[in-house]
Amino acid sequence: MKDVLIFSGTTEGRSIAKILNSGGADVHVRVATGFGAEVMEGDRVEDVRVGSCGGAEGIAREIRSLGCSAVVDATHPYASTISEHVRQACEETRTPLVRILRPASSQDGMVVVGSVKEAADFLSGTEGVILATTGSKEAEEYARIPGYKDRVVMRVLSTLPSMEKCTSLGFEGKGLVCAQGPFTEESNLALLRQIRASWIVTKDSGPSGGFQEKVSAAEKAGARIVLIARPPDAGLGFDEAVEELSRILDLDLTRKRRRKVCLIGIGMGKDGMTLRSAKKLKEADLVIGAERMLASAGTEGKDTLVEYRAKEIADYLEKNPRYENVVVLLSGDIGFYSGAKKLLESLEGFEIDAECGISSAAYLCSRIGIPWQDVRLTSAHGKECNITGNVRTNRRTFALMTGKEGVRAMCAELERYLPDVKVTIGEDLGYPNEKITTGTPSEILSKEFGSLCAAVIENPDPDASCPAWIPDEDFVRGDAPMTKSEVRTLSAAKLRIAGDSIVYDVGAGTGSVSVLMARMCPDGKVYAIEKEEEAADLIEENKTALCTPNVEVVRGLAPGALSDLPAPTHAFIGGSSGNLKEIVEVLLDKNPDVRIVINSVTLETLSETMDVIRECGLVEEETICVNVSRARKAGRYHLMTAQNPVYITVVRRRGSPAS
Repeated sequence: MKDVLIFSGTTEGRSIAKILNSGGADVHVRVATGFGAEVMEGDRVEDVRVGSCGGAEGIAREIRSLGCSAVVDATHPYASTISEHVRQACEETRTPLVRILRPASSQDGMVVVGSVKEAADFLSGTEGVILATTGSKEAEEYARIPGYKDRVVMRVLSTLPSMEKCTSLGFEGKGLVCAQGPFTEESNLALLRQIRASWIVTKDSGPSGGFQEKVSAAEKAGARIVLIARPPDAGLGFDEAVEELSRILDLDLTRKRRRKVCLIGIGMGKDGMTLRSAKKLKEADLVIGAERMLASAGTEGKDTLVEYRAKEIADYLEKNPRYENVVVLLSGDIGFYSGAKKLLESLEGFEIDAECGISSAAYLCSRIGIPWQDVRLTSAHGKECNITGNVRTNRRTFALMTGKEGVRAMCAELERYLPDVKVTIGEDLGYPNEKITTGTPSEILSKEFGSLCAAVIENPDPDASCPAWIPDEDFVRGDAPMTKSEVRTLSAAKLRIAGDSIVYDVGAGTGSVSVLMARMCPDGKVYAIEKEEEAADLIEENKTALCTPNVEVVRGLAPGALSDLPAPTHAFIGGSSGNLKEIVEVLLDKNPDVRIVINSVTLETLSETMDVIRECGLVEEETICVNVSRARKAGRYHLMTAQNPVYITVVRRRGSPAS
């Protein structure tokens, strides 16, 4: 067996112990505090003791007693005394020493000093409240600052010796904060703002020690940083240290390293986690998530990162290889509108595991006593969603909401289009202040809600009709031209619209084609471009009457009116006002793969269409002429009355897919 003595005080020490333990070495760990021992014992390291072994001589005796093949110094960057004792002991016993160093952080814009004494000297000549985060060991230095009882707030470990030392120096009441770190950016910021700090004194504890969280909080709070510079030191980065230990011990430790990331859906909070998820959380050496989730899941004794963005999480893990077993907390269930998808795409090279949680949809439905197998699941959380369109066609619809304004926006829209539906809002689901409210859209609008909401909307009379067919008589006509039902249905079918398409209707008239296409793409959007004000007003009436809030009326003449719109996937041109070529060029510029249907009633417009196809180098998939006749009664007979023939031309850019 190859014995390794580790002096630990950092995450790196904990990580290297796990790697050596799993790689076949006999690991012995010495830590400075009882808390450090508890954390290490949770990683199944058997020989963990508190203490420094009694200086260089004591460490040398320990090395000889254990018969160590190597010693690892993974103590804090500022623990210079113990590091020097370890170095001396290794020289005396001729034992290989591997010193692991945390990467240093940027010092831009900071006041850099050599010691806590120098920090106190500097701050004595300043004004404003000071947050001291350097621990209780040198607390007496801060007591030299004039008016320190009113100016200095000490944040120290919540241990009796720390508290007793500070109170003996006069730090008490609002001048003393006792807590266990590392601290999140939000908690640092809250404290800085609460005490109205102008200064924060800190050491460069590195990424895992919460240094960047202090820097970010200080920037937001407008507090300047006084940084205690690291003592001169030499050592290896974490990956280099693993390679060096592999060489010294003749063990393949690099092959043994399998960095794991587990995505855990924590449901509505800690109580919503499965037992398997709780077990994996307990085994993690780093927990990542939004601050609300970190707080609710219980991450005491763990390194944490307040983050939810996939790229930032991947970048952090790449820069911090010491973390071997990482948990990312996600609200609800990882398979229901979760950030898990982007994370899976970003975390290449990791062994990925996933644990489901209870989704807010299942939870809310169970709370109000309805099955959820027939519920239409949608989300308006951080994204645009046609909730009303889904409610129109479904008996029950579930929607994730973005804050209290999301609830108000949804109910205001439902009040306009479907005022009689039943809305149930679940607020702070799974938390002690959970609240469930039911009513009509107008009744819900009169109430106030928090930022964590979900909704179930029940429609007793959903529209089950074919979305591609709307009778002419359902539209408000006015004096604007209207594409007849058979022609608009065929034209829309030729466009091959998908459920989430972005469609332009150029020269929309009454909006009959716009409304039809909006029903065909309930998760997409239709932009109805119309130059005549009266016709645009009719489109607004028809979108309300036929419940298609995903129609947006754009008042103006194309192509100018198209300039600020998002790129279309499809476009229907029913009227061009002589600007057909310019309109087509703008469409192709916005999306070269746009699929276009052009309707022509006159031969001149058809000729113009053919010219545009030739001049723009387009593919003419087909041109068809639709002749529709309708029967009318003449006594006991039926006579067929012909409507004007309409030419439907389907075009796309050469090389674009046909669908």
